[in-house]
Amino acid sequence: MKLYSGPEDLRQPEVLQFELEEWIDSSPFERLLGVQILKAEDGQAHLSLPFTLKLSNGGGVMHGGAMTSLADTAVAMAIKSLLPPGTVFATTDLSMKFIAPVLEGRVHAYASVRQTGARTFSGECELLGEDDESYAHLTTVFKVARQDK
Repeated sequence: MKLYSGPEDLRQPEVLQFELEEWIDSSPFERLLGVQILKAEDGQAHLSLPFTLKLSNGGGVMHGGAMTSLADTAVAMAIKSLLPPGTVFATTDLSMKFIAPVLEGRVHAYASVRQTGARTFSGECELLGEDDESYAHLTTVFKVARQDK
């Protein structure tokens, strides 16, 4: 993969291409955040993310965007555990309810999905702390892309 060196690279599609080592694996963004995939099978997933200063907002708590990314990724990994490798799908609806601030430790994401249509999955994810304190709850919908025949 060629490294991004400036705006002119956006016109070169090979710069934006990468391949995951495995079907269920972290993307470059998830690796940047520090997301760890602990389990993804049978429509369930368990991921984690450590609190770090780089993921905090100006108030010193974990940024809501980092928490949402963790939860959304957990649901995506649960979906991947049900689909054949190479299936293209994306989030189409997402709702995050924040319950308590993350100030330290590791956040665990527990996700589950169910198929609600031929190409639609709904998912839920609970974000919990190391002592099972509840930080947030996500509900989401994902859609599988149409297959060209």
